[in-house]
Amino acid sequence: MQSSLSLSLSQSIVTGSHSQHHHHHYNYNSAPLGSSRFFLPTSKPVNLRFCGLRREALGFSSSSSSFVTRSQSRRVQLSTRRSSGTVSVSASAADNGTAPKSFDYDLVIIGAGVGGHGAALHAVEKGLKTAIIEGDVVGGTCVNRGCVPSKALLAVSGRMRELQNEHHMKALGLQVAAAGYDRQGVADHANNLATKIRNNLTNSMKALGVDILTGFGTVLGPQKVKYGKVGSPDNIVTARDIIIATGSVPFVPKGIEVDGKTVITSDHALKLETVPDWIAIVGSGYIGLEFSDVYTALGSEVTFIEALDQLMPGFDPEIGKLAQRVLINPRKIDYHTGVFASKITPAKDGKPVTIELIDAKTKEHKDTLEVDAALIATGRAPFTNGLGLENINVVTQRGFVPVDERMRVIDANGNLVPNLYCIGDVNGKMMLAHTASAQGISVVEQVTGRDHVLNHLSIPAACFTHPEISMVGLTEPQAREKGEKEGFEVSVAKTSFKANTKALAENEGEGLAKLIYRPDNGEILGVHIFGLHAADLIHEASNAIALGTRIQDIKYAVHAHPTLSEVLDELFKSAKVKAHASIPGVARRNHGSPGRSSNQHDDLPRGRSSCRQNVFKKIATIFMMYSSLF
Repeated sequence: MQSSLSLSLSQSIVTGSHSQHHHHHYNYNSAPLGSSRFFLPTSKPVNLRFCGLRREALGFSSSSSSFVTRSQSRRVQLSTRRSSGTVSVSASAADNGTAPKSFDYDLVIIGAGVGGHGAALHAVEKGLKTAIIEGDVVGGTCVNRGCVPSKALLAVSGRMRELQNEHHMKALGLQVAAAGYDRQGVADHANNLATKIRNNLTNSMKALGVDILTGFGTVLGPQKVKYGKVGSPDNIVTARDIIIATGSVPFVPKGIEVDGKTVITSDHALKLETVPDWIAIVGSGYIGLEFSDVYTALGSEVTFIEALDQLMPGFDPEIGKLAQRVLINPRKIDYHTGVFASKITPAKDGKPVTIELIDAKTKEHKDTLEVDAALIATGRAPFTNGLGLENINVVTQRGFVPVDERMRVIDANGNLVPNLYCIGDVNGKMMLAHTASAQGISVVEQVTGRDHVLNHLSIPAACFTHPEISMVGLTEPQAREKGEKEGFEVSVAKTSFKANTKALAENEGEGLAKLIYRPDNGEILGVHIFGLHAADLIHEASNAIALGTRIQDIKYAVHAHPTLSEVLDELFKSAKVKAHASIPGVARRNHGSPGRSSNQHDDLPRGRSSCRQNVFKKIATIFMMYSSLF
């Protein structure tokens, strides 16, 4: 567990104001529980926030009485005399805290998927005595039946595509014999990866002292949960706060019979027990697209069945159109749009899988398909079975547990259920594994005294096809609709991977990056990328949105050359923003350097006063004082 250092600086040392994030409201006086404290007792304390650093790594907090821990960790005290007073340092040991006598735990989490795991680790870091209830296996859907094994299969499909692309290989001067694969070996790779990650998650929680309770969890009432396996006696535990993190399961529409062999969900497909010659994929979202990439690379023909009028309906239309030209049209893929699969019957007695298609609008019969297999990729449904929501007067909405912006559960009367939170797929806000983890961390911040609201528009998403697709924020139609309602202009900037040196060196110039923004103030509304390593590139944009960084500021950031990151660099630079930059022009302070004229950077915007420089000098002095203690 990473320890932390928080400083309280008096008014006599520094002056300044709290920085405020556009979407987040933080209580800077609440220091991390179990953190180290470094105090200079003086007059009124002032808190400083450093962007780009975790507060747990470098947090500034008041030494006032607002710093109160719910469960005290073991501490080591060091002190020394200074002219201005006493400097005390305390460091916490890595343990799971001690719950108050009135509760068994500070925090109990129902569900040990990525969301529950992230919340548990952050809770222990904050000094909370924590337990996690797992009814299946640690890691949940993502690790065992989703993100992790699917990426193993996609790694194989990516290499197969490269080896099979004779033109690509010749362009690089390479000669490769015919590529083949061992189906069981590919399946084993996916399974072994899931096992490894699952063990890593389990061991990380055990190492920190998180109690892993096996069984299905049920909320009995406020601050009370029971758990146990079927056929075994139930156990009851109490907790100051409870988090529901039970995740989701594949959604199967009515009329579809799943046998797990020829009509399958993503859970079955990840086992790769067969590679059918012809497979129909119902749904062309993330799941369907990724599996089409896998199956076509391994030799299957694919038919998409999509209820809406276009493929990839959840993507920005322009990106979706380009992706269809690259990911669908050249491959052994055909598709039917605007139709429902009203009935799917598994293969049996020598007969193939049959699929009845009806018009999505008129419900009239359109066609009947006969294929070797069918994959149902119509999304996921929240898992709330046996959760005991009726015990706390909570009624699901479209199957999801209703929550507010702070993930607090809302009952049937519209009231907040005390001390109960819900994160991840089961609340339906954004069904992504990393969203669940972020929500869990946000909840832990709240229960330890620091208000935190997660900005979901800053959370990126990715589709790991070849090439990849990634996005954050609004699509262009969504942004223009928002602009019309709120009365602001929306602009779009684009840049191509064909202009990027690194992409051309890889012979992977097919791709596009798209920026949607407000030209009046430089706010980033959305970024969409299709191209090589798009899933990695999106984070510069998502972090900018999360931190409230404007285009006129980020366009001065320096990117290594030649790298794919320069795609984003060129994208931000190409935007036409009317507002001036708000950060100091660092280059301005280089007047007099060799090779630079005194007015070379006079076009850069002026920053804030030199007060900030003085603040950082004094902070550096304080760190030197701290270092001398050791």
